[in-house]
Amino acid sequence: MNPDPGRARVLVVDDQPANVRLLDAILTPLGYDVPTASSGDEALQMIAEDELDLVLLDIVMPGMDGYEVCERIRERPETAYLPVVMVTASGDEQKVRALQAGADDFLTKPVNRNELLARVASLTRIKRYQDTIRRQAHELANWNRELESRVASQVAQLERLGRLRRFLSPQLAELIVDSGDVSFLDSHRREIVVVFCDLRGFTPFAEASEPEEVMGVLADYHAALGDLVFRFEGTLERFTGDGLMVFFNDPVRCDDGPLRAIRMSVAMRSRVMGLAETWSRQGHDLALGIGIAQGYATLGRIGFEGRFDYAAIGTVTNLASRLCSDAGPWEILTTARVHAAAGASVVAEDVGTRELRGFSRPVRAFSIRGLDSARTAS
Repeated sequence: MNPDPGRARVLVVDDQPANVRLLDAILTPLGYDVPTASSGDEALQMIAEDELDLVLLDIVMPGMDGYEVCERIRERPETAYLPVVMVTASGDEQKVRALQAGADDFLTKPVNRNELLARVASLTRIKRYQDTIRRQAHELANWNRELESRVASQVAQLERLGRLRRFLSPQLAELIVDSGDVSFLDSHRREIVVVFCDLRGFTPFAEASEPEEVMGVLADYHAALGDLVFRFEGTLERFTGDGLMVFFNDPVRCDDGPLRAIRMSVAMRSRVMGLAETWSRQGHDLALGIGIAQGYATLGRIGFEGRFDYAAIGTVTNLASRLCSDAGPWEILTTARVHAAAGASVVAEDVGTRELRGFSRPVRAFSIRGLDSARTAS
């Protein structure tokens, strides 16, 4: 039967049954639980096995005396702070040795009832305080470990989210991190729509301008286009100076990839035109060119540990880049395939075939003028 956790447990250690009965008769009626031991070895075994609040320890016993028992109690980390009151039959010499052995207090035989109860009440109360402190320290240590684990998990999640946000919209990145599914990073093949854009006149501008001016222009330019990439839920493959590549239909499929790419491109042109007015007042002659193409590519994670990117590899990316290079200032060039798939809401002009570097056959191109607002949702 388990002892009542609300009752203080006082172990009485004495080889004289009469002494044990006396202490038990005083303590038990007052609500103390009083286990007993008749030798030092028996006492140490009970102390190792039981939860005790106080030990009343006789000094003179056959075999192991009370001093050695007390010293052994103090040697064990589990019982180092267990209160021990040694019961002496003589004067100051035994009291000094008792304190040197590690006793917290002492009583002199014959035991005075009131003195005994005062010692027991005081030391058991202190023991309960120590138990509370140890329990709270243990709970605090567990909470700290749990907190450290949560913080480590959240830091890892933020790191994953930060990496994914480099090329995905914030909403999609958070969805992937929350679900834990990163299988889309594995290499795969899919049809995508690629948008490539850069600034006309950027190279001579960069050569003639101070680095701070160049970085200021790029900061405004990237902020403007990056906002639109996320708004239209495109996948950002890379920024390369004034160049930017975005694709649609991966990793999240979308049925309106061609139209979405054109809508984003038209919005980019309008946004950069606004910036160009400010740049022009500063003496910078810059304009935007955009190329759009559709085709199959191999997609997946590339790079090395600590620095990964999500990339699209294939002819379609080269085609979008070449159309971008061939586009004039503020021109959006797209292939016939993208134009046809985007639907009637796109206002475009057939500009004939273009001879593009790296392509053996001419490519028929369309120049995007805008969108029919009467037939296109804003």
